[in-house]
Amino acid sequence: MSGLNLPISLEFFPPKTPEGDEKLRGAREKLYSLKPEFCSVTYGAGGSTQEGTFATVGAIQAEGVAAASHFSCIGASKASVREELATLKAMGVKRLVALRGDLPSGYGAGGEFHYASDLVSFIRAETGDDFHIEVAAYPEIHPQAKSPAADLQAFATKVKAGADSAITQYFYNSDAYFRFVDDAYKLGVDVPVVPGIMPITSSSQLLRFSDACGAEIPRWIRLRLQAYGDDVESIKAFGLDVVSDLCEQLVNGGVPAIHFYTMNQSAPTLAIVQRLNSLTY
Repeated sequence: MSGLNLPISLEFFPPKTPEGDEKLRGAREKLYSLKPEFCSVTYGAGGSTQEGTFATVGAIQAEGVAAASHFSCIGASKASVREELATLKAMGVKRLVALRGDLPSGYGAGGEFHYASDLVSFIRAETGDDFHIEVAAYPEIHPQAKSPAADLQAFATKVKAGADSAITQYFYNSDAYFRFVDDAYKLGVDVPVVPGIMPITSSSQLLRFSDACGAEIPRWIRLRLQAYGDDVESIKAFGLDVVSDLCEQLVNGGVPAIHFYTMNQSAPTLAIVQRLNSLTY
């Protein structure tokens, strides 16, 4: 088989300025050439509100593409979640990414939901099959997990609460993904687990993100990135090789789909898919 014959989905974050909004609109336009199955929109970094998320979701829906809203429950009440679900349903949204979410700094663990699994079961109870529910998966273990076994159990609990599929945290070691899927399957998890892919375009940004979210950067990648220093073109070329190779391993291993963390840029994701499309599987 020639080329990448798999569903693709894309993730964006809500822009904070009119300029950012315009830039994202342009990036989306180019990325739609990939015919994404859906585009997900995060809650803005640092615990910002749903307003930006819902506005971007609405814009994507208006452009004729299915949008999935990230839906975080930390600090939320059942009444507020019920209201937001009604808003999204009225907007024609059919897919949610259900997350616990990060506590804003200085914020106590209030709210009526303590885990993403609580949110998933509440959405199912309230809305039946109105939404396709995605949950997060962590092939390299959630940074706050007590142990790998506890993390895997938490994932299985989310799926059993009613999730339809999962998207992973990004990673650069395909073995971690395949091992995670095998281990989850042994716990009775049989929903699709879609690998989340982060293009490499900037070493400082990647290292900062990875330290914050617990994603592992293999030592050889870290050292190569450091050796390139400020040579942006070499970093991008190296990143394209590394991530395309990772995707090739995943496709050959039979993944159900690929989800790209676009960082609101079109060029890196387009370059990876173009490279994959030139390969024969």
